[in-house]
Amino acid sequence: MKKVITAVVALVCAASLFVGCNKSEASGSNASSSGKIKVGIINNPPSESGYRAANVKDFETVFTADKGYDVKTYYSLNNDEQLNAASQFITDEVDYILLSAAATDGWEAVLKQAQRSGIKVFLFDRMLNADESLYECAVVSDMPQEGETAVAWLKAQNLPEYNVIHIQGAMGSDAQLGRTGALDAEFAAGTMKKVVQQTATWDEAEAKKIVESVINSGEAFNVIYAENDGMAKGAVAALDEAGITHGVGKDVIVMGFDCNKWALRELLAGNWNYDGQCSPFQAAVIEDMIKTGNVPSKKVISAEKGFDATTITQADIDTYGLGD
Repeated sequence: MKKVITAVVALVCAASLFVGCNKSEASGSNASSSGKIKVGIINNPPSESGYRAANVKDFETVFTADKGYDVKTYYSLNNDEQLNAASQFITDEVDYILLSAAATDGWEAVLKQAQRSGIKVFLFDRMLNADESLYECAVVSDMPQEGETAVAWLKAQNLPEYNVIHIQGAMGSDAQLGRTGALDAEFAAGTMKKVVQQTATWDEAEAKKIVESVINSGEAFNVIYAENDGMAKGAVAALDEAGITHGVGKDVIVMGFDCNKWALRELLAGNWNYDGQCSPFQAAVIEDMIKTGNVPSKKVISAEKGFDATTITQADIDTYGLGD
């Protein structure tokens, strides 16, 4: 009798496992039969900056359920956390991973795992240090060109000397590396002096502290080169509290990146001097490649420019500004 009971229990357990397994498969099958395209989006959080808020909104607007997408999102400034999210999306058997990496290194193993699983990866906003065979396409800004354009503008101001406070973004990110490169070349050549070069990790309050520290040290400076608008705003707050003038024809040149509307208004008012454009609109370009299967090249570069306080117009703000 014990043997009979044991056999019955074993059969019930086996049946339960079979049903559970079929239920899982059915769930995946239903998603496929419904025509939904499963997309995993990995990005920095919208709180990072005005640029990022616009970038996140762009993807949320394009990849929606009513357009046929089953979307999962993960936001973090931590590269390891993003890597874990990508591994989970692979386990979840998404069709596509759309990735803006927190750092350029460390992605090769996960990209290979996605490739083995038949998952297509599109990069946006930022490049990676990985073989291009591991992703379909990168829709990005040319970050080194952004830095070169900004530094060329700065050199064209023909200042008698350049004493620069350089406030960097998140170290190792594509944006930080690109916007730092051209300025580092000037420091190395001796054409500009590095008063301080320090990361504020895109944070306004940290940027303010960096500038306050330099002011308190008494060291002379006449340029603030901040790698995003938020950090430039924090830097300016420190100048204002110390009674140091800034902007067109004033003591300190202020430079930012991203072209938030509020930042461009500071240019128009003459309070800032320069803002470098960084386009956050990559989602529609990627969606077109997904829908048509037409991938024109491994890299698609967004067209961008820099804005000068002496020439910017309200029309520029209306056309190129981000946010409200």
